[in-house]
Amino acid sequence: MSDSTPAVSLESRPRLPRGVRLVHNEAHGGWVLLAPERIFKADPTATEVLKRCTGEATLDSIVNDLATSYAAPRERILADVSGLLRGLAEKKLLEL
Repeated sequence: MSDSTPAVSLESRPRLPRGVRLVHNEAHGGWVLLAPERIFKADPTATEVLKRCTGEATLDSIVNDLATSYAAPRERILADVSGLLRGLAEKKLLEL
């Protein structure tokens, strides 16, 4: 994690920054993150996480929702989602 990327905590309220949007785009075969002069294809797992990154829900509630929805171990989801959010924040595609 770089020094400029904030830590991901259970109280973090991740959201897409101004100028970044999650949109469904058939030309790219599904969901994509559109950012100024950049486009990133989101896989189905990332899409489910990003749909919950509204700035309202905490990381804790996002993880609980995903664990319930997919009947998966909460610890595993927390590790995976935290890593995803950190990576997106480093690319300036997400605010924590």
